[in-house]
Amino acid sequence: MNIFVCIKQVPNTAKVKWDLERGTLIREGVESICNPFDLHAIEEALRVKERTGKGKVLVLTMGPPQAEEVLKEAISLGAEDGILISDRAFAGADTLATSYTLSKAIEKIGNPWIIFTGKQAIDGDTAQVGPELAAMLKIPQVTYVRKIVEINENNAVMERLTDYGYDVVETSLPAVLTVVKEINEPRLPSLRGKMKARTFKPVVFTPRDLDVDESRIGLQGSPTSVKKVFQPEMKKGGEKFEGSAEELALILVEKLKELRVI
Repeated sequence: MNIFVCIKQVPNTAKVKWDLERGTLIREGVESICNPFDLHAIEEALRVKERTGKGKVLVLTMGPPQAEEVLKEAISLGAEDGILISDRAFAGADTLATSYTLSKAIEKIGNPWIIFTGKQAIDGDTAQVGPELAAMLKIPQVTYVRKIVEINENNAVMERLTDYGYDVVETSLPAVLTVVKEINEPRLPSLRGKMKARTFKPVVFTPRDLDVDESRIGLQGSPTSVKKVFQPEMKKGGEKFEGSAEELALILVEKLKELRVI
């Protein structure tokens, strides 16, 4: 049984550059890191394997050749293997094209037990890839998982984070689970893991390896696109008041009355 973890390399900066013509991020020359939520997904995959004594942890990422670095990080943490999905044809993919490509990679490898993802990527914040991946594979999904309570080969019980607490959810397996940061504290790499990562070379999948429909991958397979990118205008001004808490409260009430808010 395979425990898959889908991870993403993201820019380590808020000042990202955009290709305005294509509506995509320019990643060249920008320091990149493993998406922080995905580190919790890797950790939980390792814990499930340690807890049950079952499964092989396989990490997948789609991106340019430099994305190999996040796979090496996963190997240093304890993952057994990593797969890089990389080709110019995959560039510019939105969440739907990304999910389709990942699903084809998982189908090629086969024997999925659990598929972990972080709840979302910090460069897009869509939280769509996990649910879309489950739909592509025609298996159940549980999002915002904060704790796995019970797990066996066929079923899992978990706590799903909500705005008002949590739900207890049971699902059959295989399933896609997207995890939140509250689920665990990611471990540090071990010395043995670092040594393994240093010489690690991932398997690389191209469109030919995955037998994909090329009209469904990359930019041409993406029904959504960024039409306009701009920086919000900085607004300055406003009024500043000083005084005691009681005085400021009275001033605030008067100002709200002037604005007809109260």
